[in-house]
Amino acid sequence: MTHRSFSPARIWTLATATVTQLVRMKILAFLLVFCVIVVAAGFAFPVMNPEQQLKLLKDVSFGALQVFSIVIGIVATALLLPRDLEDRTLYTILAKPVPRYEYLLGKLLGVLLLIGAGLVIMDAAFSVILWLREKLLLSQMIAALNAQRPEDIAQLEGIVAKQGLTWNLHLGVLAIFLKASVVSALALMISCLASSTLFTVVITFCIVIIGHGQGLLREYFLQGKMTAVLEQSLSALLAILTPDLGVFDVVENVIQGEVVTWAATQVMLGTAAMYLVGYCVVSHLLFVEKEL
Repeated sequence: MTHRSFSPARIWTLATATVTQLVRMKILAFLLVFCVIVVAAGFAFPVMNPEQQLKLLKDVSFGALQVFSIVIGIVATALLLPRDLEDRTLYTILAKPVPRYEYLLGKLLGVLLLIGAGLVIMDAAFSVILWLREKLLLSQMIAALNAQRPEDIAQLEGIVAKQGLTWNLHLGVLAIFLKASVVSALALMISCLASSTLFTVVITFCIVIIGHGQGLLREYFLQGKMTAVLEQSLSALLAILTPDLGVFDVVENVIQGEVVTWAATQVMLGTAAMYLVGYCVVSHLLFVEKEL
């Protein structure tokens, strides 16, 4: 069947339909659990010093954000194609003037919209709790030290602000979203090749684990234990087969109060774009040959 030219409107329609489909996976329940965890972490362990309390709150919150994005990115993407096949929705869509690549792009965009919306909501809740906790701790420190002079108050504000709410925290959330985008595209590619949802989920999780340790594996291969050609070949093969997710691991730096530079942000954006394009192209090649 001959299709019309590339249509962003068709992709957007598929994406919004995918979001509606995925909302039925009780994603809102996870958001509620996240808010409870953040509130509990924000007001727990009052015996710690203010810097430790704020650091703990960020640590717990970013951990929940990463779990949410990775799990949703893998499981939701792995379920899409098998569910559409089971419900015969896929046949209805492809029977219309919808190329297969638009179907894949619409599904992936729907997953990314859902992950992005969830991260924005959780980032907002996290920011509010962190800001409230920061102000409360600052007032407690001023009262405890009986700080009256402006320079003393400014010094206390500087101590608390280092671990408090900054724009740098949102760059950490962006890094989490970019990592989840790459993982979702990877899961989509594997689902086009796999015959079951479980296989897609297991293999994607395994590749994600390898991707986080890819830098260490490359160092092992380049320690001179093999011939130079073999070392470089294995390193290149590893980089092709698994995404280097270590590029997006700036969360620990953010938790420590370090600034994420614009250069690091550019590297993350470029790496994510490269993997997204590559995985989408391979997904299309696999999906075109897939018997439905």
